[in-house]
Amino acid sequence: MLTRPKHLPAPERRVATIEAVVALAADHNPSEITTTVIAKAMGLTQGALFKHFPSKDDLLKAVMDWVGDTLMARLDKAVAGVASPLTALEKLFVAHVEFVVKHPGVPRLVFGDLQRGQQTAARRAVQALLRRYGERVSALLAAANTRGELDEGIDIKAAVVLFIGTIQGLVMQSLISGDMTRIRRDAPKVFAIYRRGIEKARA
Repeated sequence: MLTRPKHLPAPERRVATIEAVVALAADHNPSEITTTVIAKAMGLTQGALFKHFPSKDDLLKAVMDWVGDTLMARLDKAVAGVASPLTALEKLFVAHVEFVVKHPGVPRLVFGDLQRGQQTAARRAVQALLRRYGERVSALLAAANTRGELDEGIDIKAAVVLFIGTIQGLVMQSLISGDMTRIRRDAPKVFAIYRRGIEKARA
């Protein structure tokens, strides 16, 4: 049971509920994580949850917003002060992987929402995150290109798609294998191949 003190200020209760959903998703099918399950895991009543989230969709939207803010903050910290944009890109890649290892329920929640088939507030939050993420990767690649770190003729947009798709592929394979730590072992070798594909050859 993910028990917390029953009397928390509203902002702390909201965060605690979001973290409970992410933790539950690591071991549960997201479609089975009902408000009843969440409340029981937290040692609360459903009524207590509904004081902060009028519906499950509102809660899922808040979860995805938390994912976006938490992930981007981690990425900002990882690349802060790194002079080489290409090295910063590698640190961003590793930081993203570590985020997934720490919060294995996140990709399950994202993929679970995609299976619902309709446009939801949670899905729009994920789409907004992907745009922000893509812009960050694109900026680093453009900076690397300006510094002469990239091979001539590299298509920046395609390189962004490949970067994001590489992480998504690693995540999917880890989910299928049932071992989320696998992504940590595979990521450095996979990024090395990605980097060789875009980096300017040394004379």
